[in-house]
Amino acid sequence: MSLQKLARELDETARQTAAMLEGITEALELLADRQVGKDPSVRQAIQLIVTAMQGQDRIEQRCHNMALAVRQFALLPPTAPDSVYDEIWASLTLDELRVPALSGIAAHQSHGDPELF
Repeated sequence: MSLQKLARELDETARQTAAMLEGITEALELLADRQVGKDPSVRQAIQLIVTAMQGQDRIEQRCHNMALAVRQFALLPPTAPDSVYDEIWASLTLDELRVPALSGIAAHQSHGDPELF
């Protein structure tokens, strides 16, 4: 797979996760209805959904940033030193990607709950 194709796939992943939010937002509007929204379990469900939506936003941001990095990698000559790749990575806005110990940390969690960055 070419790096340009990888960048397009990352952009598409970001687009698809954003599209999911349309239905979720509609569900939130129903749950937030004045009568239904008074139920404590409904309020708790709303909070869980909002937290998940924040996680989606981070995933979307991460995909866009990785797509940008991949496009920059694709422009580099094969002889580019590792320091140039490191500089591109360091320029990304997500701290998780800048700190190797934190990169992909959600995949290493063992508490059974999803890590939402």
